[in-house]
Amino acid sequence: MLVKDVMTTAVVTLSPDNSVRHAAKLMSDQRVSGLPVVDNEGRLAGVISEGDLIRRTELSSGAFAPNANMELGPDDRANAFVKRCAWRVGDVMTPDAVTIDEDAPLSRVAELMQNRNIKRIPVLRAGKLIGIVSRADLLQVIYSAKPDDTATGDEAIRRSILVRLGENTGLEGLDLSVTVADGIVHFWGNLETAARRRAARILAEGVNGVRGVVEHFPESPPQ
Repeated sequence: MLVKDVMTTAVVTLSPDNSVRHAAKLMSDQRVSGLPVVDNEGRLAGVISEGDLIRRTELSSGAFAPNANMELGPDDRANAFVKRCAWRVGDVMTPDAVTIDEDAPLSRVAELMQNRNIKRIPVLRAGKLIGIVSRADLLQVIYSAKPDDTATGDEAIRRSILVRLGENTGLEGLDLSVTVADGIVHFWGNLETAARRRAARILAEGVNGVRGVVEHFPESPPQ
């Protein structure tokens, strides 16, 4: 599946000239942790998130926090001051937002979210915001997914498992034998680690028609 298959197109946005107070209320009302910020042409200017607001003056005891971040350099302290005290969204937002193309695969979305520790990614077309994809969208794909329906019968199940063993599972190139009888998968060979044994079981259980998995480690299949 691609980003455009799951993204949300009715996106609530902010203007750089909106107030920080308005942004906080909108995030609270929409029950989201961040919102895209767009200019008058519909182009993405940045993203404002809970992380951008967590050190606000309104949450501290002093407006200027004179002793805060004194270990930082002057420019970093100046930027921290702006984050604490500026009233415009454009001054507080993160301008260099992570974005993605509508034709990107969902695996790329998951990779970006994991590596950047972010919850939602704006979707662009020719530089303009056309949607947003979130962790919730990925979760919906997971719970809506149907089991593989290509395998039917013991031999088809066996062939499907053999193909998957050659994919990126950590089981590639291992000397494993597979037999299937009445939907019960039997693994024969030598898997030395619990992680690999678990991967083999999960791989088999993901094939349609599999009723159970029996491990014979480290045994050889009967002749």
